[in-house]
Amino acid sequence: MNISILAFGIARDIVGQSEFDFELVEGGTVGALKEDLVDRYPDFAKLVSFAIAVNGTYVTDEHVLGVKDEVVIIPPVSGG
Repeated sequence: MNISILAFGIARDIVGQSEFDFELVEGGTVGALKEDLVDRYPDFAKLVSFAIAVNGTYVTDEHVLGVKDEVVIIPPVSGG
């Protein structure tokens, strides 16, 4: 299935754009998406962590994604 993803901060820099489509197997989980992102964009492996929000809510790696979900990559945040 094809899902649309929004990326912010360093995640946007890694993929080179703020919105992109990504092919994922039907019934794919957030964990599978993260693994596929690291495979396709190896710089994601350099991040300490990154979160995924679906439809405005942070989700766990076990969350199953659907075609109409709004998927957002949220990189680690630092500041002072």
